[in-house]
Amino acid sequence: MENAEIIRIAKTKAKAWLNEAYDENTRKEVERMLAAPDTTELVDSFYNDLEFGTGGLRGIMGAGTNRMNRYTVGAATQGFANYINRMFPNEEKSVCIGHDCRHHSREYAETAAAIFSANGITAYLFESLRPTPEMSFAIRELGCKGGVIITASHNPKEYNGYKAYWDDGSQLVPPHDKNVIGEVKQVKVEDIKFTAVPALIKTLGQDFDKKYLDRVKTLSLSPEAIRHQHDLKIVFTPLHGTTYKLVPDSLRNWGFTNITTVPEQMVTDGDFPTVASANPEEPAAFKMALDKAREIDADLAMACDPDGDRIGIATKDDRGEWILLNGNQTNIIFTWYIIRRRRELGLMKGNEYTGKTIVTSELIKEIAEKNGIPCYDVYTGFKWIADMIRKHGAEGYIGAGEESFGFMPGAFTRDKDAVSSTSLMAEIAAWAKDNGKNLFGILKDIYAEYGFSQEKMVYIVRKGLTGAEEIKEMMNQFRHHTPESINGSKIVIKKDYAVLKETNLQTGATRSMDFPTTSDVLQFFLEDGCKISVRPSGTEPKIKFYFEARADMKTPDDFHQAQNIALAKIDAMMKDLHIQ
Repeated sequence: MENAEIIRIAKTKAKAWLNEAYDENTRKEVERMLAAPDTTELVDSFYNDLEFGTGGLRGIMGAGTNRMNRYTVGAATQGFANYINRMFPNEEKSVCIGHDCRHHSREYAETAAAIFSANGITAYLFESLRPTPEMSFAIRELGCKGGVIITASHNPKEYNGYKAYWDDGSQLVPPHDKNVIGEVKQVKVEDIKFTAVPALIKTLGQDFDKKYLDRVKTLSLSPEAIRHQHDLKIVFTPLHGTTYKLVPDSLRNWGFTNITTVPEQMVTDGDFPTVASANPEEPAAFKMALDKAREIDADLAMACDPDGDRIGIATKDDRGEWILLNGNQTNIIFTWYIIRRRRELGLMKGNEYTGKTIVTSELIKEIAEKNGIPCYDVYTGFKWIADMIRKHGAEGYIGAGEESFGFMPGAFTRDKDAVSSTSLMAEIAAWAKDNGKNLFGILKDIYAEYGFSQEKMVYIVRKGLTGAEEIKEMMNQFRHHTPESINGSKIVIKKDYAVLKETNLQTGATRSMDFPTTSDVLQFFLEDGCKISVRPSGTEPKIKFYFEARADMKTPDDFHQAQNIALAKIDAMMKDLHIQ
């Protein structure tokens, strides 16, 4: 489509926002964009409409159909309410609503509660900010038909988001996600019922927090280790977000007595003033926590992202230096520990299973399967972990995770749960110390038993409409012009999730893959055991590359040698693919 036509469409849509159905401030912002000589902001704000992706509705805050604001939140909520009323006729209906610390989050949450109530649906609204997993738990605990959390997770401060959940506490999956989108697209601004019915808005507070934290405590597998190591020195930071209270409360509930927080980052603030990015995946976000850990000679340092579903873990290596574990490593430790302790405690019933997202380390599957436990691959996003539980049942579920610093150790939530995961990781650290080791020592033992794996994720950012086209073209090149080898190792298997086809590039044999829907993801499995996954981000203007390299590691002392070999392989693969 020509630029002139794109600008014309954006202007037409923008002018529709100048009528009196929109508030005065919104109209002024739209008038400013229409009058500006540079149409970039206008096009970005109005040419597209926000849609549910892997993380729900997410965008920069401001006026426009492609922005987070009272009206896009209102349309999403009205459409979601219409769908709930259509799916559950003649039933009592309720939803749960939570929010994070971002600008406008409370406003958007209250707007959503008002609209649900105006549509005859009881809205349970948390009294203040709460972690995403607690909202997911509340849906199940209260028998709600759905839920909403207002959050943009770890995105920059300019962003906010709207994640919609179904009656099992999971984010929407097909057909509900597409059906809700269909409902939302039919909503006109005059259809949105903004006027609240106060009697249908209920407040959730500290009493409900206790229910959640008591359920979290049921995940403990080594309470005796915590009794022995209750004074384990733990440093924790919520990075200005929703876990500022519940994670320390949960750690104390498990029996830990020596918890040090980072005071400057215990302040809930949507500007995230002490970090460039409030993302535990970023080493810079850990600086203040690690400074505190060195100051008190801590055993463990942990961080959560602003909405409390991702965790970052830091421990000392065998040289006494503080290191950050990546998301694959934390998932490897969780999986190994849960299987080992359940076996030792005689808790295995024979129906156990675990899971991981397709871009997460293959080592997790090897650990599970060598212990006789199936490990299912699912798409990126914990809604697919929840979908796995729907298929295989909650009873045998022993935890599952993804490389992007998320793990869900219990089926009482249906989204990644940093409150549960921080508590369980602290227990693992206590158990390790009880056995004369730390988390790094445990990790080396796992690698020595199952083989070394090194992972790295890199991304290329391409913003705006032209950026989206560039990302699409990159995917087309990889899909239709697949190289024969990478770093001198032949590509043996190619998996294309857009057509759900696996191809053996050496024999030409193909087979269909069993996934609930298609997804724009490519994977290449190399002859030397390496794996490369490529996908566009569902929530950000990025194309992501996930590298996994394997190396022999016969004893724990071989760790650094194995790591150097694997990192060299990743560097060579990146060079071959022209990724810097």
